[in-house]
Amino acid sequence: MTQREVRLAFIAVLAAMALSGLDGTAVATALPQIVGELHGFDRVSWVVTSYLLASTVTIPLYGKLSDLYGRRRLFVVAIVIFIIGSVLCAASQTMVHLVIARGVQGIGAGGLIPLAIATIGDLFAPRDRGRIQGYTAGLFAVTSVAGPLLGGLLTDHASWRWIFLLNVPVGGLALAVVVVAMKIPRSGREPRIDVLGSATMIVGSTCALLALVWGGNQYPWGSAQVLGLLLVAAAATVAFVFVERRAPEPIIPLRLFRGRTFSVALAAGPMVGAAMFVVTVYIPIYVQQVIGGSATGSGIVLIPYLLGWVGTSMVVGRIVSRTGRYRLFPLLGAVIGTGGFALLAQLGPHASRLHVGLVLVVLGIGMGPMFQTYMVAVQNSVEMPDMGVASASLQFVRSIGGALGLALFAAALTARLGHELALRVPAGSVDARRLLEPGAVTLAPGLVQGARSALAAALDHVYLWCVPAMALSVICALFLPELPLRTTAPHTVTVTTAEEGA
Repeated sequence: MTQREVRLAFIAVLAAMALSGLDGTAVATALPQIVGELHGFDRVSWVVTSYLLASTVTIPLYGKLSDLYGRRRLFVVAIVIFIIGSVLCAASQTMVHLVIARGVQGIGAGGLIPLAIATIGDLFAPRDRGRIQGYTAGLFAVTSVAGPLLGGLLTDHASWRWIFLLNVPVGGLALAVVVVAMKIPRSGREPRIDVLGSATMIVGSTCALLALVWGGNQYPWGSAQVLGLLLVAAAATVAFVFVERRAPEPIIPLRLFRGRTFSVALAAGPMVGAAMFVVTVYIPIYVQQVIGGSATGSGIVLIPYLLGWVGTSMVVGRIVSRTGRYRLFPLLGAVIGTGGFALLAQLGPHASRLHVGLVLVVLGIGMGPMFQTYMVAVQNSVEMPDMGVASASLQFVRSIGGALGLALFAAALTARLGHELALRVPAGSVDARRLLEPGAVTLAPGLVQGARSALAAALDHVYLWCVPAMALSVICALFLPELPLRTTAPHTVTVTTAEEGA
């Protein structure tokens, strides 16, 4: 590919990343209002979990199929499914309908970020990806600021349904750019679909996630439903390993785990994913339902977190490109992130939005060096034919971590909230959980503050559990090796000035 073709393909990548970024940050600010209209605080985590579940199990499929059939075809499929799911979300009339529609949307979303990351690996040498990380971080900054603000404004002044409808024109634009601009050569290997590997992976992941979501919530941990799901998940995992060892084109080649960089990055991935999603889901709930802010206000509070993330990501990317060294940054990020969650767990019911924003800046500074640096290290450590599946595998475990984190922390929040409400709201006076819905202050103004204090205590409990999770990522970072970053890209050719100008 010439430099001009590389630039056009990179624009297509940015368009797909913008689509995913806008949706993710905008929906988070609307969750409390969605709960108020569709009634279902106990199902609020499912709005995110169903999306994560569907996107997670499809990530490795997109990665492997894009290695075989080319990135553009899979991008088109992903964007079209994402748009259809967005329309279904906007039309939802019940919480159950919305959860199902978010699952459809998640099937499309499963391809957007991993395909974009793999394409960057196609286009740029590992030594240059730190610099390219600055551009993607800049885009992330724009969508991170625009998403919460747009989501809050639409929720406050129109309807949360417009957040999903907005994906239609944005997705259409991204689709057009991908079709026109993305012309990356595909692998010359004969396509062979690993059907058994895909099936066992999907069954295992789905059953494990459902068991953890339902355990202690819909069903007791020792129930036949939860134990049965865990048993099926274990059997499917064993079958997956057996199948992958013999498949001609495995969905996740097990030989990749022989590389220490790949193994360490995948071990740290779940903690990074869980930390990211816990903040974006529960901070808007804290702002709107504890300290009484609006949807727009909760979006504004998230901005310091996102800017801290983006700022450090850009700085670290430049340093990595200039020096070729990356090992130190995931370690520093994990240490700072651990401290950030410890501070977050001390907020209580009376923190100001300024206080929340300052704590979130610390968290963002910690997350920035970890997220992209691990991906650069992984892409540098594998051969070109495995670029897509390696990138998707790291994104897969991050999404698994996000889904598991939300499921486990939602169960912890529900259990703790019931205990705290029993302490602060007189029994039989009113449905305590209704006090947390928008407009509840008109029902029982004297009891709302007690319910808000209960929710704050429950959220502090959740954030405190994030501290040991981030501490594990510190341990993982200590084992990350430092390999020389390659200085050549697989699909880029050197061109003359005349050619580039053409």
